[in-house]
Amino acid sequence: MSDFQPAAYYLPHAAPMVLVDEVIAVSDEQARCRVKVSADSVLAPFLTPEGALPAWFGIEIIAQTIGVWSGWHGHRQHQQAPRPGMLLGGRGYRCQQPVFPADSVLDISITLLMRDEKIGSFEGVISLEGDIWASGRLNTYQPDDQELQHLLQQDIQA
Repeated sequence: MSDFQPAAYYLPHAAPMVLVDEVIAVSDEQARCRVKVSADSVLAPFLTPEGALPAWFGIEIIAQTIGVWSGWHGHRQHQQAPRPGMLLGGRGYRCQQPVFPADSVLDISITLLMRDEKIGSFEGVISLEGDIWASGRLNTYQPDDQELQHLLQQDIQA
Protein backbone atom coordinates (compact mmCIF):
# COMPACT_ATOMS: atom_id res chain seq x y z
CA MET A 1 0.00 0.00 0.00
CA SER A 2 1.23 3.48 -0.88
CA ASP A 3 1.94 6.18 1.67
CA PHE A 4 0.70 8.77 -0.83
CA GLN A 5 -2.65 10.46 -1.15
CA PRO A 6 -4.37 10.53 -4.57
CA ALA A 7 -2.73 13.04 -6.94
CA ALA A 8 -5.60 15.54 -6.52
CA TYR A 9 -4.58 16.01 -2.87
CA TYR A 10 -1.28 17.59 -3.97
CA LEU A 11 -2.71 19.75 -6.77
CA PRO A 12 -4.48 23.13 -6.64
CA HIS A 13 -7.00 21.79 -9.20
CA ALA A 14 -10.51 20.41 -8.91
CA ALA A 15 -12.24 17.81 -11.05
CA PRO A 16 -12.48 17.58 -14.00
CA MET A 17 -9.14 19.37 -14.40
CA VAL A 18 -7.09 16.76 -12.52
CA LEU A 19 -5.46 14.58 -15.17
CA VAL A 20 -3.31 12.27 -13.05
CA ASP A 21 -4.61 9.80 -10.53
CA GLU A 22 -2.18 7.64 -8.61
CA VAL A 23 1.05 8.84 -6.99
CA ILE A 24 3.67 6.08 -7.16
CA ALA A 25 6.79 7.81 -5.82
CA VAL A 26 8.17 11.22 -4.89
CA SER A 27 11.74 12.07 -3.94
CA ASP A 28 13.88 15.19 -3.75
CA GLU A 29 14.35 15.34 -7.52
CA GLN A 30 11.76 13.00 -9.03
CA ALA A 31 8.10 12.02 -9.04
CA ARG A 32 6.13 9.26 -10.68
CA CYS A 33 2.36 9.10 -11.24
CA ARG A 34 -0.05 6.90 -13.18
CA VAL A 35 -3.39 7.33 -14.89
CA LYS A 36 -5.52 5.00 -16.97
CA VAL A 37 -6.95 6.07 -20.31
CA SER A 38 -10.51 4.85 -19.80
CA ALA A 39 -14.10 5.98 -19.49
CA ASP A 40 -14.00 5.34 -15.73
CA SER A 41 -10.84 7.37 -15.04
CA VAL A 42 -10.16 11.06 -14.41
CA LEU A 43 -9.39 11.35 -18.13
CA ALA A 44 -12.93 10.37 -19.21
CA PRO A 45 -14.10 13.91 -20.15
CA PHE A 46 -11.19 14.30 -22.56
CA LEU A 47 -11.29 11.04 -24.51
CA THR A 48 -12.07 10.71 -28.20
CA PRO A 49 -15.20 8.75 -29.24
CA GLU A 50 -12.88 5.75 -29.64
CA GLY A 51 -11.72 6.09 -26.01
CA ALA A 52 -8.20 7.36 -26.79
CA LEU A 53 -6.56 10.48 -25.36
CA PRO A 54 -5.09 13.05 -27.80
CA ALA A 55 -1.30 13.17 -27.45
CA TRP A 56 -1.17 16.89 -26.70
CA PHE A 57 -2.74 16.19 -23.28
CA GLY A 58 0.64 14.67 -22.40
CA ILE A 59 2.08 18.14 -21.80
CA GLU A 60 -0.49 18.86 -19.09
CA ILE A 61 -0.15 15.37 -17.64
CA ILE A 62 3.60 15.93 -17.25
CA ALA A 63 2.92 19.41 -15.82
CA GLN A 64 0.51 17.96 -13.26
CA THR A 65 3.08 15.37 -12.24
CA ILE A 66 5.41 18.32 -11.58
CA GLY A 67 2.54 19.83 -9.58
CA VAL A 68 2.28 16.63 -7.52
CA TRP A 69 6.02 16.83 -6.86
CA SER A 70 5.69 20.46 -5.76
CA GLY A 71 2.55 19.83 -3.69
CA TRP A 72 4.11 16.84 -1.94
CA HIS A 73 7.15 18.93 -0.98
CA GLY A 74 4.88 21.79 0.12
CA HIS A 75 2.89 19.40 2.29
CA ARG A 76 6.11 18.23 3.94
CA GLN A 77 6.91 21.90 4.66
CA HIS A 78 3.47 22.27 6.29
CA GLN A 79 1.89 24.49 3.64
CA GLN A 80 -1.86 24.65 4.18
CA ALA A 81 -2.86 24.06 0.57
CA PRO A 82 -1.15 23.22 -2.73
CA ARG A 83 0.26 26.36 -4.34
CA PRO A 84 -0.57 27.20 -7.94
CA GLY A 85 2.24 26.99 -10.42
CA MET A 86 2.48 28.10 -14.00
CA LEU A 87 3.78 26.38 -17.07
CA LEU A 88 6.16 28.81 -18.76
CA GLY A 89 6.84 26.63 -21.74
CA GLY A 90 8.18 23.39 -23.04
CA ARG A 91 10.93 22.18 -25.29
CA GLY A 92 11.02 19.16 -27.49
CA TYR A 93 7.70 17.58 -26.51
CA ARG A 94 7.31 14.59 -28.74
CA CYS A 95 4.80 11.77 -28.75
CA GLN A 96 5.20 8.52 -30.70
CA GLN A 97 1.54 8.49 -31.78
CA PRO A 98 -1.24 11.07 -32.19
CA VAL A 99 -3.17 9.49 -29.29
CA PHE A 100 -2.61 7.48 -26.15
CA PRO A 101 -4.62 4.28 -26.76
CA ALA A 102 -7.87 3.40 -24.99
CA ASP A 103 -7.41 1.29 -21.83
CA SER A 104 -3.67 1.99 -21.66
CA VAL A 105 -1.98 2.93 -18.39
CA LEU A 106 0.23 6.01 -18.60
CA ASP A 107 3.26 5.93 -16.32
CA ILE A 108 4.51 9.51 -15.93
CA SER A 109 7.96 10.33 -14.53
CA ILE A 110 9.51 13.74 -14.00
CA THR A 111 13.05 14.65 -13.02
CA LEU A 112 14.11 18.04 -11.70
CA LEU A 113 16.89 19.51 -13.83
CA MET A 114 17.22 22.97 -12.27
CA ARG A 115 15.34 25.06 -9.74
CA ASP A 116 15.68 28.37 -7.95
CA GLU A 117 13.14 30.05 -5.69
CA LYS A 118 10.53 30.44 -8.43
CA ILE A 119 11.63 28.85 -11.71
CA GLY A 120 12.11 25.15 -12.34
CA SER A 121 13.04 22.99 -15.30
CA PHE A 122 11.93 19.35 -15.46
CA GLU A 123 12.37 16.47 -17.87
CA GLY A 124 9.17 14.46 -18.27
CA VAL A 125 8.51 11.04 -19.75
CA ILE A 126 5.26 9.17 -20.35
CA SER A 127 5.66 5.41 -20.75
CA LEU A 128 3.22 2.65 -21.69
CA GLU A 129 4.17 -0.88 -20.65
CA GLY A 130 7.81 0.18 -20.27
CA ASP A 131 8.06 1.88 -23.68
CA ILE A 132 8.56 5.65 -23.88
CA TRP A 133 5.64 7.20 -25.78
CA ALA A 134 6.14 10.88 -25.00
CA SER A 135 8.82 13.12 -23.53
CA GLY A 136 9.75 16.75 -23.17
CA ARG A 137 11.27 19.42 -20.97
CA LEU A 138 8.90 21.77 -19.14
CA ASN A 139 9.77 25.05 -17.48
CA THR A 140 7.63 26.20 -14.56
CA TYR A 141 7.12 29.31 -12.46
CA GLN A 142 5.89 29.42 -8.85
CA PRO A 143 4.51 32.91 -8.08
CA ASP A 144 4.64 34.22 -4.54
CA ASP A 145 1.41 35.33 -2.84
CA GLN A 146 1.73 38.96 -3.94
CA GLU A 147 2.34 38.02 -7.59
CA LEU A 148 -0.52 35.56 -7.55
CA GLN A 149 -2.88 38.16 -6.10
CA HIS A 150 -1.81 40.64 -8.79
CA LEU A 151 -2.34 38.07 -11.56
CA LEU A 152 -5.78 37.17 -10.25
CA GLN A 153 -6.79 40.84 -10.07
CA GLN A 154 -5.59 41.34 -13.64
CA ASP A 155 -7.68 38.37 -14.75
CA ILE A 156 -10.81 39.72 -13.01
CA GLN A 157 -10.36 43.16 -14.60
CA ALA A 158 -9.84 41.76 -18.10
